[in-house]
Amino acid sequence: MSTTRRTLLAATLATPALAQTTRYPDRPIEIVVGFTAGGGTDLDARSYGRALERRLGGTVVITNRPGAGGELALGAVARARPDGHTIGTTNYPGLLTIPIERQAQFRLDDFAPIANLVTDPSAITAHADGPYKSLQDVIARAKAAPDSITYASPGIGTDDHLQLVLLQQAAGIRLTHVSFQGDPQLRTAVLGKQVDLMGLNLGAVTAAPQGFRILAQAAASRSRFGPDVPTLKELGYPVTMASERGLVVPAGTPPAILARLREATEDIARDPEFTGALESRFTEPAYEPGEAWFTRLRREEADYRGLWQRTPWVQRG
Repeated sequence: MSTTRRTLLAATLATPALAQTTRYPDRPIEIVVGFTAGGGTDLDARSYGRALERRLGGTVVITNRPGAGGELALGAVARARPDGHTIGTTNYPGLLTIPIERQAQFRLDDFAPIANLVTDPSAITAHADGPYKSLQDVIARAKAAPDSITYASPGIGTDDHLQLVLLQQAAGIRLTHVSFQGDPQLRTAVLGKQVDLMGLNLGAVTAAPQGFRILAQAAASRSRFGPDVPTLKELGYPVTMASERGLVVPAGTPPAILARLREATEDIARDPEFTGALESRFTEPAYEPGEAWFTRLRREEADYRGLWQRTPWVQRG
């Protein structure tokens, strides 16, 4: 046998052994969440992390990096080493709209998609003992006194903020937007009557409704988790908006590792324990495989660019 053939044969035989020595994960996996602990995105990430640990045999830690509507966390994920040990939670539409609205720390192409997991419609909520008993009350007051009603959201470009933008367009009103970093701060502001309304997902409010009155929600139809809450569409305002929560890794993550994460995530998405945890928080499981998910997002990105062009005041809320 020639030296060249012996070398090729040795390399071929060594390849499986080399592959077997590559262990993943070989250190804790970090899931980076762009909002404060205790909110819907954070709780979903913790449920997913526990399920991922069981499937990969490693340790998963949750890191909360709130700020700028999720931009700080996604920027950190975009810059992370692409080895499968850093996963980012995403929130639609902020994943698309933040880079449109400003010079952001990330772009959609900075990520490789794992999957989308959850959908939760935006809702408009007031203090239970406040002056606004219905959305019609809000509209009437806003028309009589523009900018007098304050509306809090988790940040510019989030679904809850864009719900406000679209409602203002549809109803011909102006509200004053106030930005916060996460669910707990929004709740505190409304309960303390520091702001009049909050944009927060229906599941998040339904899970802890004490002291609140949900005036409307932005799904295409009424939710099984809030059957008495009218949609904006049925109230006469053609607005639909929801938070979709998914998972990404940095672009350039090795295909074998990405495939393993996708396989584990698909299994998790079909696990009754995981879907039961989502439903216990009044959110809808909405699994969508990574490639199909990002293909859809790229189509919708053009729609949001059009919204920003048509509505220059969107950045002010």
